[in-house]
Amino acid sequence: MFGVYAPGRDVSKFAYYGLYALQHRGQESAGIAAADLGGYIITQRALGLVSQVFNEHDLRALTGDIAVGHTRYSTTGGNDWENSQPVHRNDLRELALAHNGNLVNAVELHAELAARGVTFRATTDSEIMAALLANTPADSLADAIVEVMPRLKGAYSTVVMDRDRVHAFRDPQGIRPLVLGQLEDDAWVAASETCALDIIGATYVRDVEPGELVILDERGITSIMVQPGQRESFCLFEYIYFARPDSRMKGNLLQSSRGRMGEILARESPVLGADLVVPVPDSGIPAARGFSRATGIPMEDGFVKNRYVQRTFIQPGNELRQQGLRLKFNPLPEVVGGKSLVVVDDSIVRGNTTRQLVKMLKDAGAREVHFRITAPPIRNPCHYGVDMSAREEMVAHERTVEEIREHIGCDSLAYLSLDGVYEAVRGERSGHCDACFTGQYPLAGTEDHLGKFALENQLPMVAR
Repeated sequence: MFGVYAPGRDVSKFAYYGLYALQHRGQESAGIAAADLGGYIITQRALGLVSQVFNEHDLRALTGDIAVGHTRYSTTGGNDWENSQPVHRNDLRELALAHNGNLVNAVELHAELAARGVTFRATTDSEIMAALLANTPADSLADAIVEVMPRLKGAYSTVVMDRDRVHAFRDPQGIRPLVLGQLEDDAWVAASETCALDIIGATYVRDVEPGELVILDERGITSIMVQPGQRESFCLFEYIYFARPDSRMKGNLLQSSRGRMGEILARESPVLGADLVVPVPDSGIPAARGFSRATGIPMEDGFVKNRYVQRTFIQPGNELRQQGLRLKFNPLPEVVGGKSLVVVDDSIVRGNTTRQLVKMLKDAGAREVHFRITAPPIRNPCHYGVDMSAREEMVAHERTVEEIREHIGCDSLAYLSLDGVYEAVRGERSGHCDACFTGQYPLAGTEDHLGKFALENQLPMVAR
């Protein structure tokens, strides 16, 4: 997500480059909404990458003083134009909204709105949130947000604009990231990650706090703490994989945190007699460098990556993931042939990618393939906005580490411990969500809500 208040500037260009920096967070669709102060909101959105959706002509048509933008990927549900964002509604008030996360009480909210005669075009909880805000009687959008936030259950880092200002707000657990930046004295930005601030030359100011609403307008930043004092539960997987390595979270440059993960993994699970450390590009590179640094085993690129292929992890559908992998990686026999390899990757979810990588390396002549993973086994789905499927699809579901090793076909397999992850990110477990590893969800009733959601099939659950 990206939001900008910058009167007199080219806000659509800021939004375009901000979304370009955030492309790793979603590759199915992209959109930008913009408006002159006090004017009508114009929205353009389409399926595809940011560079495919927008050209110079499009951006010239999106003139204005304020804008919000979004890139999307779905966890479950259709990759349809109607589900792209920003969501643009014009009910009691006009607004455009971009959302990262998942609501776990979407069915109840949808039923309530439908009973009031509110209609929907999309099948996302993001439109439910937008409809609530657009149909809540209040003097301002900010007042509507203050009224609606306590009714939302789940993860919702959100930027939303009306005709006059940009608003950024975050769930009281702070599960997904949301940061504030400053372009000039009277120009302000809200974005999912700090890398989006860097690309447009904005200065990082601070994070939007859990439970906080921040208003960006001519007064600068106005803060309203709507839901203070709840247990923070920032997503641990953001550090491990999801965010860009040049982003900063909780005071950590993720490139450095991931390097420390590799160093700790080398300490916990060394590989005696290995010849090379090989990263799985790109997400395994910082940790592989750390593993190499800690052990003295040289690191070399054992794969050439086609960087024009989308991330396999966030493509919908198992068949596409497997086809994407064949297009994405090409092993180098001259590098890996006859060698004992330590292959470092960030995580294993379904196991399809890892098993094919092992086969590729063995076919290329590797003598031994030892996989080292900088996350604990993922055994539980994420209900807060990361695609991790059902438990039954996860390779670690009801399998021991040895059984996983046999399944993927490597010579040895080891995961970084949960304590090791927290040591690497210099954080406390009490401030994070690690439910994908532990099954301990920070919001009571999460699985009950989602079970009802799926059973009733009233609204396909779609994450941003």
